[in-house]
Amino acid sequence: MIYRIVLLLFFVTLTLLLQGCLLFHSVSYEIKLDSEKSGTVTVTVDDIRSTAANSKELNEDKDILFQFLEKSEDFISQMKDEGKNITSREYYIINENLNGTIKYSFDDITKVEAIVYDEPFYYLTLALEDSVISTNGEIVYSSEHKRIIWDNTMSTLEFSMFGEETGSKKFVGMAQYYNK
Repeated sequence: MIYRIVLLLFFVTLTLLLQGCLLFHSVSYEIKLDSEKSGTVTVTVDDIRSTAANSKELNEDKDILFQFLEKSEDFISQMKDEGKNITSREYYIINENLNGTIKYSFDDITKVEAIVYDEPFYYLTLALEDSVISTNGEIVYSSEHKRIIWDNTMSTLEFSMFGEETGSKKFVGMAQYYNK
């Protein structure tokens, strides 16, 4: 689970601060390349929920989501330090679930979840237990990991991954706390 959370830019900072109190059903990346190593990314997170066991933890999760990630300039600054220039961030509700989208530009493809460019291929290395829902690349398995591979003729790299099964009543849906 930690590896999946690391893959999620939107919650990297969240994970460090709350040690995984928020989770999501799935995350999707659309990477549009402007050159071999630069471009823009759209990250979409579906069904954001909290694992809070009490009101204090729930309030911390709400602050992280709706103050830090959604509104804070500190978040923008931290992501810039990581080579991710945030251009937009938003939350929205679909089917009573809180979803989020963040867009950013980059000058170094390795800053996008450690994707590597080794001409003529781009690749993302994942743990075997990570669940890829879809990709426009090819998945190759080894005994130690799996990789999504795209050839450099592609101008858009896409992949979606499963996070957690969020349908359980033990998780708190965050849509009810979102003020549009």
